Amino acid sequence: MTETETNLYDVVVLGAGPVGENVADRTRAAGLTTAVVESELVGGECSYWACMPSKALLRPVIARADARRLPGLRDAVQGPLDTAAVLARRNWFTGDWTDDGQVDWITSIGADLYRGHGRLTGPRTVTVGDKVLTARHAVVVATGTRAALPDLPGLAEVRPWTSREATSAQSAPGRLVVVGGGVVATEMATAWQALGSQVTLLVRGKGLLDRMEPFAGELVAEALTEAGADVRTGTSVASVTRSDGTVVVVTDTGERIEADEILFAVGRAPRTDDIGLDTVGLAPGSWLTVDDSLRVTGTDWLYGVGDVNHRALLTHQGKYQARIAGAAIAARAAGTDLPESDPWSAHAATADHESVPQVVFTDPEAAAVGLSLAEAEQAGHPVRAVDVDMSSVAGAGLYAEGYKGRARMVVDLEREILRGVTFVGPGVGELIHSATVAVAGQVPLARLWHAVPSYPTLSEVWLRLLEAYRDN
Repeated sequence: MTETETNLYDVVVLGAGPVGENVADRTRAAGLTTAVVESELVGGECSYWACMPSKALLRPVIARADARRLPGLRDAVQGPLDTAAVLARRNWFTGDWTDDGQVDWITSIGADLYRGHGRLTGPRTVTVGDKVLTARHAVVVATGTRAALPDLPGLAEVRPWTSREATSAQSAPGRLVVVGGGVVATEMATAWQALGSQVTLLVRGKGLLDRMEPFAGELVAEALTEAGADVRTGTSVASVTRSDGTVVVVTDTGERIEADEILFAVGRAPRTDDIGLDTVGLAPGSWLTVDDSLRVTGTDWLYGVGDVNHRALLTHQGKYQARIAGAAIAARAAGTDLPESDPWSAHAATADHESVPQVVFTDPEAAAVGLSLAEAEQAGHPVRAVDVDMSSVAGAGLYAEGYKGRARMVVDLEREILRGVTFVGPGVGELIHSATVAVAGQVPLARLWHAVPSYPTLSEVWLRLLEAYRDN
């Protein structure tokens, strides 16, 4: 029988993805002893099966698309992508799915890493194998999410792709069915179509990217179709089987589609089903409800940071929450009584509510921050949408021949600030931070006139938007 080893820390972090790493970084910077527990690779989903590998796959795709829009360069890039080289570069960005470098970083900040499956075994207590970690001040759950799969008979036998397989596959399937219309579905459809797969995209709803302005999904769907993908909206999967390596999909209309692989990108589920939530009075498998300091409701020691709280399932937003949570834990450990309502303070993740930015790395890119027009109206804000064709900007014509894109700002008519901004078009991902500053900073439109965009850049769309608001 193995003797149990007990270790005392100020903070114990469950999960060593980018969110858990950032919490540990902040608590260590505050002088708090910190343990980090990880059951898989240090660096988490983002480093190995999401952000980094997916963008490594997409970057050559987007670069080639941009080059094909430029006379003088177009003819030089008409051939297919070197799929093997793209996949090799992707592998490099994941460190070939080894985490040595990230382990070294954990060590460099003075945190202790425990490998294995960590479970809460009571208040302030986490057990990892034969080790018991006890926290003086806080336990932080940063275990993230996993891909959710639909309840279809025999699906496990089909061996479907999830986001993990889609970002780590070592060859392009000849035919790929992608089920879903969100970020993962559209990005992976874009990547694998360009890397040699014939992609069929099945979308249950009316369009793609339904959490953005409608025109975002419309422009992305149009581009995917032009690239050769078969985009079918209003289509559900009734059954899926695999026989002799071939996947057979039957839709709700009875249509039969054959493929080599099928990717389900239909949502995420919290990785909280086997971490001992029941030992502290919480439901296993549930999303964690937290306040703006990321502390779990009803506790004074448990924090839920990143995807597990379902506030904003984005790596950058989870890292933002981690910085807030780390500051809050440090302040409380020092005896500071934090007010429950102190928006935009160092201890409140206020940006989660109305100024969350996101970029979808399709071709064209779609980038948005804050509320869509529909969301702003539903929230009761007196708003007006101002739209501008991106091609009206001189920088767009220089960026690409035949540039297609659209911009929208949602203006609060009462306060004359921005509630949301959306850009769609090649290269617009780099525009979104300016919009994020404007939305999060609640910058008055009268002051935005004095933020002069450089000529000739895509950023000049800001001037066109302000002119459209003023003149209409």
